[in-house]
Parts: sequence; C-alpha cells; structure tokens
Amino acid sequence: MVTTIGVVGPSDLVTSTGRVLASQRGIEVVPLRYRRETDTPKVMAEAPPTVDAWLFTGVVPYQIAAANNLLDRPAVHVEYTGATLMRALVQLLREGRDITSMSIDILDEAQVHETLDEVGLPTRGIRVLPYRPGLSSDDVLAFHREAHATVAITCIRSAYEKLRTEQTTLRLAPSVHSVRAAVNGLLLVHDALRSDDAQIALGLVEIAAEGENALRREAGSLGGSVIRYDDKRFLVVATRGPLEQATAAFTELGMLNRLKEQFGPVRIGFGIGGSGTETEALARRALGRAKTAGRTAAVISLRNDIDLVLVGGGAPRAQQRSKLQLLAQRAGLSKATLERLQELVHATPEAGLTTRTVADHLGIQPRTARRVLNRLERAGLADATGTQAGPSSGRPLIIYRVHL
Repeated sequence: MVTTIGVVGPSDLVTSTGRVLASQRGIEVVPLRYRRETDTPKVMAEAPPTVDAWLFTGVVPYQIAAANNLLDRPAVHVEYTGATLMRALVQLLREGRDITSMSIDILDEAQVHETLDEVGLPTRGIRVLPYRPGLSSDDVLAFHREAHATVAITCIRSAYEKLRTEQTTLRLAPSVHSVRAAVNGLLLVHDALRSDDAQIALGLVEIAAEGENALRREAGSLGGSVIRYDDKRFLVVATRGPLEQATAAFTELGMLNRLKEQFGPVRIGFGIGGSGTETEALARRALGRAKTAGRTAAVISLRNDIDLVLVGGGAPRAQQRSKLQLLAQRAGLSKATLERLQELVHATPEAGLTTRTVADHLGIQPRTARRVLNRLERAGLADATGTQAGPSSGRPLIIYRVHL
C-alpha cells in the first residue's frame, strides 16, 4: 500500500528531501513549498486530501502548523541536531573555520551541547537561540549580530540571505540520515494508526423489522454493511476508523435518534476487539449494556471492561460544543483539563504522552498526572503504546497515545 507524504518547507529543502524519499518504496511525495515560514498554513490548506502524513523539513514550519491546529494526521519534522549538525561542523573544519566560536539558531541548546561533547569539541564559545513560538527572522538576525561569533549557523533561509553578506554563515539543511530517520518514524506512527483504524467493529442492532432498509442506509455512513443476525437482531459490520469518525470519537450516534423517530425503540451495541470472536462477544456485551441504559440507547464496548454510552446527537454546532464535555464526564476530569491535554496532543502528535509531559504541561505532580492518564485509559481515550527511560534509574515511563 502506498503512503502519501506531504513534504512542507522551502523549495530547495522540499526538493532535496523529496529525492531522499524517492529512493524508498511505497511512498508518494506531495511537495508543499513555501517562500516564507509563515506561509505554512496556506500551503497545507492547498494540499490534496490524499495526503496521509506530514513531513516538515524543519522545526519552524512544524511548530507553526501545530499552533494553527493543522496536525490532523501523523506528522514529524526532520531533526537538525545529530547527523545534520555534524555534517555542518565537518564542512566548516574542511574550510578551515574556527568552530570554537559559533552562534546557532532554532536548535535545542542541550542537544547542541550533547552533539559537540560527543566529538570532544568545546562548548564555552557556543551560543544557541532555541526556537520559541513567535520567534521572527528579525529576532534571529539580532541574536547572531549580538553574538559576535566567528561563524553563524542558521536554519532560517531569510536570515541566511542577510547574514552571509555580513559574516561567515552556514545554513543547515537536512542530512540524508536525518531525513530517513524522520520518515521511518513517521511511517511507524502512520502504520500503527492505519492498523487501529482497520480493526473490525461489529454492531448488534435491535430494531423493528420494517427498519431494515433504513438501517442499511445509515450503516453506509459508517462504511459498513448489514446482515440479519437472528430473528430479532441485525449485524452491522464496519471498521474502527470510519466508526470513530462518524461517532465523533465515540461520543454520539446521530442515526440513533433518526431510527427512533421512524421505528420506535432502538438499541445498538458495537464491539471492537482484537479478534472476530472477541469482537462479537464485546458486541453482545454492548447490546446488553444498551438495554439497561434505556429503551433507545447505543453503547460501544472495548477491551479492559470499557463501555462507552453514545448520545443521539443534535445539531452539528451543538455536537461540537458538547464533545469535550461528554469526554470529560466519561473520564471524570474537568473540561478545562481536557482542553489543555488536547493542546498537548496536537503539539506532539508523534511523540505520545507520559506522566512527565502531562505533569509539565498541566503544572501538576507526576502522581496526579499518572491518575489523569489512568482515567483517560479507563475511559477508552488513551492506549499504552510503549515505554521510555525515566529521568533516573527508576521504572520506565509508559507512553500513551491519547485520542482527543
């Protein structure tokens, strides 16, 4: 299966990055070139809907896209520390430049020092201006001019064009290794999401017999099909991705009210599991829970005893306003907390969340952050996807993919 990647960045870096991607099978590149970093939202808006994932040639357009809530699918930016920075240092040494006095913009200061330490280079004369939201080209120019360093290293094309007329300046460009590392990480995230979206979802529906044709039409909006299960029930066969989208992240089911208005009481139970047998068992459990929820009700049952009650749905604007409130009630958290977590999820879509990142973002203790993530997991809004080393020799941190 082909994965379509939209490559966002200045023209020359998009071209060079595209060449690297062209050597990898199963990838189709959509070049999204801008003249200025601030044009990032515009070029992304013009991208075809077939784009499966975003690859940014640097952290600046990535952060601009995140600030504008445009990271609606897997996204990553090429890292400039490591191999990219090392290549730049080798080039400067070959030219006989003094690399003990440098000013470097956009990169993370700790990572710059780590790269220099690895090769035994001094860091005393190195000044770094990390990226921050709102950082302008003028800010970057002022930083380099005030640093009075022997060499200026910049990630900003517009800054490079001006600085190179004033002092020795090198513009960082992604190395082949850095591009491949970014793409490999992006493909792993995309493939994991695609695998989740392809999970089979089975729905058991109790409805009057004359509602069969209407049910078939409604199932079409879920990308599903309908077959008779027994004398009293119908079976809806769908997949998780379209179902999650049609139900606004498992919060509402518009077809519930429409079917009720035409055919009387309706009960629906969807199951999503790891195998056909498990999924069918979960669908039966969901239907049983729906029967206890009311004469007209819908429930989605997942693993780990997670049962999500869906509301019937109202006007689109009302649905949008109520979505976070419904999720907050389900998780036992405040809507304000979910809004702040949603910001964090959008800002770091490929990284996942840990107790440390949640604690830092919300300004709470790690043990409180752990309770927040546990509540999200119990509510079906988070999945544990792996671990990473903790800040000390203690137990590793669990990485969660949060659905907000």
